[in-house]
Amino acid sequence: MSRKRKQYDDDDGRTIADMNVDGMPWYNGREDKDRVAREQLSFRQRATALMGVLAAVLLIAAVFGVVYFIVILLMTRFWR
Repeated sequence: MSRKRKQYDDDDGRTIADMNVDGMPWYNGREDKDRVAREQLSFRQRATALMGVLAAVLLIAAVFGVVYFIVILLMTRFWR
């Protein structure tokens, strides 16, 4: 028993949200065309992305370190 899909006037065929999720009964195991067509990053692009992540992590660590230092400084000054 085959069902016909409804045709809509405003449907241009684009996928807004991919519902092909592993574990669902309708999962077909095929990769989406957009996922297969991804380009690989060059070494320079990967190194730049890694440096950006490293800079962000170091910035967050520095903020936490400064806050920790201020808290310890205040505790030693007020609790004598």
